[in-house]
Amino acid sequence: MRFAVVQFGGSNCDQDTYHVLADVCGVDTDLVWYKEGLSRPYDAVVLPGGFSYGDYLRAGAIAARTAVMDDIVRHAKSGGLVLGICNGAQIASEAGLVPGTFTLNAYPKFISRHVYLRIENTTSPFTTLYREGEVIRVPIAHKEGRYVAPEDVVARLNRDGQVAFRFCDEHGNTTPESNPNGSAENITGVLSEAGNVLAMMPHPERASERVLGSEDGVKIFNSMIAHIEEHGRRRPTR
Repeated sequence: MRFAVVQFGGSNCDQDTYHVLADVCGVDTDLVWYKEGLSRPYDAVVLPGGFSYGDYLRAGAIAARTAVMDDIVRHAKSGGLVLGICNGAQIASEAGLVPGTFTLNAYPKFISRHVYLRIENTTSPFTTLYREGEVIRVPIAHKEGRYVAPEDVVARLNRDGQVAFRFCDEHGNTTPESNPNGSAENITGVLSEAGNVLAMMPHPERASERVLGSEDGVKIFNSMIAHIEEHGRRRPTR
C-alpha cells in the first residue's frame, strides 16, 4: 500500500500530512512534487493544505490546471482514493472531482481555530471508523472555505449521501452560530458521486495526535487504509 502527498508551490501542510501517514499511521508514503506527476501507481493521493500558486487567481484554480491533476483525475476515475484538505479541497473542486466550490468566507477574513464537525456519512472510504452523528473536534485555517453550490446540487448531495461532515456545536446541533464561514447547510466535507474523493476544509492532520489536543482526525486516514486493505488496491495505469 502506498500513498502520495502532492506538493505544489505554496503547499505548507504537506510535511504534516506526510508525518501523519508515514509515522502515525505507518503507511509507505511519497512526497510528490507536482512537476514530476504520478510516476508510479498509488492506492491513495492526498492534496494537502497551503496556498498553491499564492492563490492569486482563485484558491486552487491554477494548481487544478497543472499536468499532475490529469494524473490525479485518471487515478480517481479508476477508483483510486483522493483526499483534498483545505487548499487541496479547493483544488479538487476546481478540477471537477467534487461538485460545488469553496469560496470567500461570508465574513471575509482568515479563520484559524478548532471547530466541531458532525459525521454525516459512515459508508465512505474516509469515514467508516466513525459513528453516524458522531461529533469530532478539528481545526480550520482558511479565508476561502465557504462551501457553495446551487440548491439542486445541495439537494442531490443530501439525497445521495455525499455530505461527509457539517459544522456543528459540541452537541451536534447545526446552527448558524456553529457555521464559522457561512457554508451552505453547514457543509464542509463533500464526497464525489462515486464516493472515492473527499474534499474537506478542516485539517484532520492537525488533529491526529494527542499532543496536538485532538486525535479525532486520524480516523480519516485510518479509514482510508482499512478500505484499501478490505477492498484491494484499485490502481490506475498510465
